[in-house]
Amino acid sequence: MSAEQIGVVSDVHGNLTAYRAVLDDLERRGVTRVLNLGDVAGKGPRGSACVALTRERCEVTVRGNWDVFLSRPAEERWESSSWWSEELTGEDRAWLAALPNSHDLVLSGRRVRLFHASATSEFHRVHARHTAEQFAGMFVSNDFTGPGPDPTVVGYGDVHDAFVEVVGDRTLFNAGSVGNALDEPSAAYVLLTGVPDADDGPFDLEVVRLDYDVEAEIAGTRSTGMPETDAYAIELRTAIYRSHHRTLGLVAG
Repeated sequence: MSAEQIGVVSDVHGNLTAYRAVLDDLERRGVTRVLNLGDVAGKGPRGSACVALTRERCEVTVRGNWDVFLSRPAEERWESSSWWSEELTGEDRAWLAALPNSHDLVLSGRRVRLFHASATSEFHRVHARHTAEQFAGMFVSNDFTGPGPDPTVVGYGDVHDAFVEVVGDRTLFNAGSVGNALDEPSAAYVLLTGVPDADDGPFDLEVVRLDYDVEAEIAGTRSTGMPETDAYAIELRTAIYRSHHRTLGLVAG
């Protein structure tokens, strides 16, 4: 078999404008396999449309923390999350709730494991700046990830901060965020290249950054009645997390 490219996307967060741009870019590259690391909805206004597009275009989707929050009964959600949950259909919520914890595949002799946040759970966060112990913990097999063998390549999302780190024979990468990047104001995804189910062969990993029409996404959001639209707009324009907006004097125009 020859090498093929696989797109790894994460943290779409209801940003349909960015998601379409990324999927169009993958299609232009001839990439037909797309894997999704979760947080399909929430924060952005069009979660249901993003769920539909994910079900159509992604081969596998793993469960993110927002996917859990939004699929819970109303009495188990925090108040401001209700808008995003109610924007979804009942079928959307059931699909999100049933997503798997993680996904393994083999590319060119490398066992690749994908999950949303960490090998512990979709709620256990590991930042781009982490300890050696945290790095090692991403490569363990347990009840959450399923049995070994342990992976040599691990990809995740959650922190919206794309990076690649290689230590010895192990590679950790974060796919960043398609729809709510917090490292730079553009959509991010990862291209994996390798020979599927092969014992060896060429292997490559590339972080792709893609500009999209941020202002169109913001303009569309304001007509939906979505809560926290100003914070969302500032995040899309600046890639600065909303908890820092007031301190930095950032306001939506």
